[in-house]
Amino acid sequence: MTAPDVNGVVTAPEPNGVLTGPQLGGAASGPGPNAVVVGGSGFLGRHVCAALTAHGARVLSVARRPAPGVASARIDLVGGPPAALADLLVEHGATVVVNAAGAVWDYDGRALDEANVTLVERLRDAVAKVPHRVRLVQLGSVFEYEMPARGRPLTEEAPTDPSTAYGRSKLRGSEIVLDATRAGLLDGVVLRATSCAGPGLPRSSLLGRVAARLRDAAVRGEPAVVTLAPLTAERDYVDCRDLAAAVAAAATLPVVGRTVNIGSGTAVGVRRLVDLLVAVSGVPATVVEEGNATGRSAGIDWLAVDGGLAARLLGWHPRHSLASTVRAMWSEVITNAEEGPD
Repeated sequence: MTAPDVNGVVTAPEPNGVLTGPQLGGAASGPGPNAVVVGGSGFLGRHVCAALTAHGARVLSVARRPAPGVASARIDLVGGPPAALADLLVEHGATVVVNAAGAVWDYDGRALDEANVTLVERLRDAVAKVPHRVRLVQLGSVFEYEMPARGRPLTEEAPTDPSTAYGRSKLRGSEIVLDATRAGLLDGVVLRATSCAGPGLPRSSLLGRVAARLRDAAVRGEPAVVTLAPLTAERDYVDCRDLAAAVAAAATLPVVGRTVNIGSGTAVGVRRLVDLLVAVSGVPATVVEEGNATGRSAGIDWLAVDGGLAARLLGWHPRHSLASTVRAMWSEVITNAEEGPD
């Protein structure tokens, strides 16, 4: 694989099975599952590792660099030997695999296919080789759906007719997991998440870019000027820690073969969110809107999901308010330098 990504896809031709952190073994040492998180050192993956660990899982991260606090392995999941991941899953005694990797922002068709389709095919094939049944939790996207009319939250029954290359690639990945479940190869579940925010959000995202410019201005002791495309859209944002809690629930609860929407259930003006981040930062700033909207959600004016199924099947509800999400994100920005892609 040749393109970097923010969520932890292994792209460098690393040696297979380079391990760091706690030693691997066969049986779990606690009450939870043996979990492997693909993309475990990325933005979402780090939170997923933490949530699974808190639920008693013994976690192994597979990513470009070690994930904090858990055993880590580096494997080229796209270009390396197909058996490498299967061997690692068997060695770890994996009962749950979470795919927290994937290309999101500013990628061309080939990179999207490699990260969101080919990688999932490799995961399916590896999991199918494990002699015991494995749960595979796929982090999907609401952009796999046809976008809703204003005021009509997306349900799991909404048609899957994505309007972007990103959405089409994510839908193909989800279909691979669901088809493999129907074929009896694994126990798959797809969590279709809305836009995600929170501590560690990369600067390739809208809010990450705003936070980085505010931080740079604060370091210089100058007011910030943040130039963005028009902020007219309304979006459903979910805190990354809440999404990770949903993953931990889906890892063991009886939701096999299902797609479940994960979001706050409320559409919020993007400009409001940017203004909230500026206010939390305390950095004097001017936000300039110009040009045309770009990115995976360009042309989508309103989006929210219905979280009823997540509540019924997973017992899941979002716990973090927008204000707490933005405060945590800003705290992370000013205390930790960006480490780069995973």
